[in-house]
Amino acid sequence: MDLQTRKLNLIAYLAQLQDEIFFDKIEKYILQKAENNVPLKPFTQEELISRIKESESDYETGKFKSQEDLEKISSNW
Repeated sequence: MDLQTRKLNLIAYLAQLQDEIFFDKIEKYILQKAENNVPLKPFTQEELISRIKESESDYETGKFKSQEDLEKISSNW
């Protein structure tokens, strides 16, 4: 899919979005990136592999939170 098509798809998605809280988060993220002039760059293959290995290691050593744990934590926000 080319960039122009992706842009149009995103515009269509945003136009149909009904969740104002989610829209606010997207808007703040985009504006923050624009203000900071921080270009978004994709991860390299090496970075992705490193992150996968770290995640697997965390899981194997029990360094993670379950969905239930996260729901309990987020209910206090």
